[in-house]
Amino acid sequence: MELNLPTYLTLLRIVLIPVLVALFYLPWPGAHAACGLVFMVAGFTDWLDGYLARKLGLATRFGAFLDPVADKLMVAVTLVLIVQADPSPFVAIAAAIIVGREITIASLREWMAEIGQRKKVEVSQLGKWKTMAQMVSITLLLFGMDIWRETLQGFGQFLLSISALLTLWSMIVYLRAALPSFADQPKPSVDKPVLDP
Repeated sequence: MELNLPTYLTLLRIVLIPVLVALFYLPWPGAHAACGLVFMVAGFTDWLDGYLARKLGLATRFGAFLDPVADKLMVAVTLVLIVQADPSPFVAIAAAIIVGREITIASLREWMAEIGQRKKVEVSQLGKWKTMAQMVSITLLLFGMDIWRETLQGFGQFLLSISALLTLWSMIVYLRAALPSFADQPKPSVDKPVLDP
């Protein structure tokens, strides 16, 4: 396992998850805004580790595995916190769509890798836009718990709905790309009983 600067930045993103959770439950004014800052730092490291890996030729298999794991953990944990603090049906449904899609596509990519078709479901530009919408909406929702509540919560929920739509759209795109691979799989053979002569 090779560790380099981009990988350390990805690991930092994972380390920030319990920090964000601890801040979220502190009974301090501005604790949720502090969570928003932590989430922003995590989002920046997500962009920075990918940029450095490409620019400096530091991409590794471990980094390629760890980066989406860190992203999905951070987003899923933060969405659970937001739903717990604001259990409205709208936010809960959007969060369920986002988390459900991530589980579905992660499983799809693992299966496609097993059959040697991983490239068909690599991250697309649509997936990147989806991630950006998620990061911005979650940041706004966190800040909106403490400051400019109506404005930031409104923008955050609007962007969360856009993010949920992009999430569904990207999932459909990936599933359509993988569909031929489902059809190409050989049917399991059934052994015929051997009859005694």
